[in-house]
Amino acid sequence: MTIPLLVGRMPSINAIEKSVARDRMLFVAAQRSSEVADPAPDEMHAVGAVVRILQLFRLPDGTLRVLVEGVCRARAARFTWSSDHHIVRVEVLPETPAAGAEVEAQMRHVLALFEDYVRLNRRIPDEVLLTVNNLTDPVSVAHHVASHLLVKVPQKQALLEIDGTAERLRRLAETLAGELEIVKLERKIEGQVRSQVHRNQKEFYLNEQLKAIRKELGHQNEFSSELEELAEAVRRARMPREVAAKARKELERLSRMSFMSPEATVVRNYLDWLVALPWRVATRDNLDIAAVERVLDEDHHGLRKVKERIVEHLAVLKLSGRNKGPILCFVGPPGVGKTSLGRSIARALGRRFVRMALGGVRDEAEIRGHRRTYIGSMPGRVIQSLRRAGSRNPVFLLDEIDKLGADFRGDPAAALLEVLDPEQNHTFNDHYLEVDFDLSQVMFICTANSLYGIPAPLQDRMEIIRLPGYLEDEKVEIARRFLVPKQIAASGLAPGDLAIGTPALRALVREWTREAGVRNLEREIATLARKVAKRKAAGALRGRVRLGVGQLPKFLGPPRFVDSPVERVARVGVANGLAWTETGGDVLTIEVSILPGKGELQLTGKLGDVMRESGQAALSFARARARRLGLDKWFYRDIDIHVHVPEGAMPKDGPSAGITIATALVSALTGIPTRADVAMTGEITLRGAVLPIGGLNEKAVAARRAGLATVLIPRGNEKDLVEVPEEVRAALEFVLVDGMDQVLERALERPLPAVEEDKPPAPPAATPDAPAAPVAH
Repeated sequence: MTIPLLVGRMPSINAIEKSVARDRMLFVAAQRSSEVADPAPDEMHAVGAVVRILQLFRLPDGTLRVLVEGVCRARAARFTWSSDHHIVRVEVLPETPAAGAEVEAQMRHVLALFEDYVRLNRRIPDEVLLTVNNLTDPVSVAHHVASHLLVKVPQKQALLEIDGTAERLRRLAETLAGELEIVKLERKIEGQVRSQVHRNQKEFYLNEQLKAIRKELGHQNEFSSELEELAEAVRRARMPREVAAKARKELERLSRMSFMSPEATVVRNYLDWLVALPWRVATRDNLDIAAVERVLDEDHHGLRKVKERIVEHLAVLKLSGRNKGPILCFVGPPGVGKTSLGRSIARALGRRFVRMALGGVRDEAEIRGHRRTYIGSMPGRVIQSLRRAGSRNPVFLLDEIDKLGADFRGDPAAALLEVLDPEQNHTFNDHYLEVDFDLSQVMFICTANSLYGIPAPLQDRMEIIRLPGYLEDEKVEIARRFLVPKQIAASGLAPGDLAIGTPALRALVREWTREAGVRNLEREIATLARKVAKRKAAGALRGRVRLGVGQLPKFLGPPRFVDSPVERVARVGVANGLAWTETGGDVLTIEVSILPGKGELQLTGKLGDVMRESGQAALSFARARARRLGLDKWFYRDIDIHVHVPEGAMPKDGPSAGITIATALVSALTGIPTRADVAMTGEITLRGAVLPIGGLNEKAVAARRAGLATVLIPRGNEKDLVEVPEEVRAALEFVLVDGMDQVLERALERPLPAVEEDKPPAPPAATPDAPAAPVAH
């Protein structure tokens, strides 16, 4: 039998050209995986066929169309690469002579199945069946039938590798029987689809006739009852005048449309959305200020500033009778209660609560909706959420607003500019509705971990309220009042089954969790509750379980965070810095080592460009003040300075570590240890001035959490001390500094040696021939 082959790989093309130039004999085999672009010999099936090339056509794109005739089956014994193609030594697989009644019966059975297969499968021409019926050799029949089966390559390869003709015919009959069942099912499904289409066409024709008969008889529209229901719903919706006019216009259009028209479905969906929105439905606010404060205190511990802002809004509403909904943005590390705070505010005010997660949203239509010209279009998620709330004045939480993205479909942050602008959102226009909706009564609350991902115009429309990380005492109180009862109930325990003492909670906070929020603390408490629940379920619980500090390792394993004694003693070349992260503040230890060398400065710890520049500025400061620091002015020539910030896998950047690097450098150069209970933050200049930094609130909380006593901050940050929690200000000594001299005075264990600084030489007197040059300042 002959088949055409399309060849495009260069080694295969070269092999064909070599074969044509010699005896036109070729060995062809299937590759094991069709995904391999250039298969190696071990990625090819060993059993293939020896073929003779009959015709060769070269196509315009360089590929070859080859017509080959099968000669015999063969097995590849050895592949040899010959410059640009493969040469194969093959072993011919002889066909076992087959004769007898059994083989004849199997051949007739295969032919009968193949006839049914060709009759049902339109992709095989009838001429193939005529050719196969004229064959008398069982071997040829098996090969011809197998080659025209529309099955996958592994099945055909399995048939090719069978040596006995009788066995090959038997396996071929099994394959044909399975394929026949599949083809019959395909034809059955096709017939069902065709009959359904005919039925729909018949129904459409009859409906058109019925419509014409009703029109002649003067009867009403076939879906007039639905139109009346929609008209009544429009009247009850109490829409604004412009919206009601739009709805009546669409209703009139619908009355003139056919029931089967696709446009009618679009108009009905649009009217359904209009009548379902809460145009004038609003909940009554709870104006009892004492009750609101009590609810907020029940749900959250601390967060004084947020609670004050909510009470202020309520007071203005109570006195004036009307007030636009505030647009607040809670910024803080994960786990401090930003999302749950929005739900608590809704409960306190008596409003309904809806939440819209913005993390990963990249399509502007998610906010403003799709226009009705698109199939399957819908309003944006703002309008969808208001319909779900059933009120025009809910508490609307926009969660993770700093995680918004942007791509070719638009910028959702730009679409939110209108939503979050009190001067514009009373006429918010959704692309699907094409009418204005008043959002001014909605209390929008946004949450974010950082302001860096929020565009400046969007920040300008929100009132930013920062939520710093919790202090240790606050975490213990939150665990005692909220987390422990919650996890006891969640584990199926009775309130009297488990008691965790305050010392144990404090140990959990100190030694098993180290975070700004309380999520990990809640997980550890949940683990303790599950351990006790396991005992209760097994019947091994005897009375109330009281957990103290000593029992915690038994339930939770060894402590995860242990303060090293070295960190609490004075050290040379080490200083404590304060860093801001998206999860809150953190204490950053900076180490400096002096080594023999050639004056090189090496900074390690996955530092960013700005932090590396701070290290250069610190070294330049030390060189400029070498005399005052008691150092030789050429001290840096014979040494290498290595600055390292531990936890090297975490990226670090920013200028606020400048004075910390300088302090550790001076300590290493002079041999004077630094105080272990002092931390510092500030940007350094070449003159040794200390510039203000950001994130003081989070940094101060981190210093308090780490048990430090003194924090050195730039004088320019004095105004930010008001935002620091009162208990933190009471526990820490904040020292305002203007320059590095004050920093070194408080950070080093002992003062620098008193060294008289050299006076600069006097400028030479001017001569008549060389007048004095002006000095530029």
